[in-house]
Amino acid sequence: MVDYWQLVILGAIAGFTIFLGLPIAAVKNVSPNKKGFLNALALGILIFLIVDVFGHAWDSTTNAAKDAFAGHASTSDAILTLIAMFGGIAIGLLSLVIYESRMHRNSVPEILSVESIKNGDDYLKHLFHESSAYRLATMIAIGIGAHNFSEGLAIGQSFVSGAVGLAILLIIGFGAHNATEGFGIAGPLTGLKNKPKVKFLLMVGLIGGGPTFLGTVLGSLWVSNIAFVLFLSIAGGALIYVSLLMYNSGRRYTSNTVMMVGIFIGLCAGFLSDLVVSLGGA
Repeated sequence: MVDYWQLVILGAIAGFTIFLGLPIAAVKNVSPNKKGFLNALALGILIFLIVDVFGHAWDSTTNAAKDAFAGHASTSDAILTLIAMFGGIAIGLLSLVIYESRMHRNSVPEILSVESIKNGDDYLKHLFHESSAYRLATMIAIGIGAHNFSEGLAIGQSFVSGAVGLAILLIIGFGAHNATEGFGIAGPLTGLKNKPKVKFLLMVGLIGGGPTFLGTVLGSLWVSNIAFVLFLSIAGGALIYVSLLMYNSGRRYTSNTVMMVGIFIGLCAGFLSDLVVSLGGA
């Protein structure tokens, strides 16, 4: 039988498998077509996460509404769950809009204006490109971190409800596809002239993977369907915004055909990594 501290350690491992996919960021001399394909592959993984997140969130929301309609639960709980669902999407989308605009304003010097990039030398273009790549990787890590926090909540709540076997299956499944999420973060950084520093990769790894550990701890102490739906929908909203940025980034390097092939393979990788959980009956 797994005790509480073993569960916490396993929850941390499930989150930090994200570091397995990050070394791809160090790959240099990548052609534009290959870089666009890698972006599309990462995008396919993010699209899978969006489907997964909203599927779980909407199931919980509709179940709350059905229980209230049948008289098995209070109407106020159903209303609050609906508010959590749609309010979380708004928070996830708009918070990243604000974050991105502020980060862009603070990280790109005045000399790197749009006009100077168009008319400037290769060095200016290189600086602007690297700044955009780092910013996008950070935002992807934030979106995935929000998603992984909800996964950690699911692990913790399964354990505290007595479904220890389910908690273990979730840890295995989440750990498997968290490794692919690391690749999603690293995608925009591949092929840069200067390899990303280890310090930066550690930071985005902690942002993306650490919330699984935090969610496991919190989920095992406090059970709330409304909070669960809220965090899932925040994660979904954030991932939608990041996915649009990923597509725009990839299309600068390659054709739409290459993008679609990459997205397809990424989607397949996401669904297959989730198969462990499905086979366990979760």
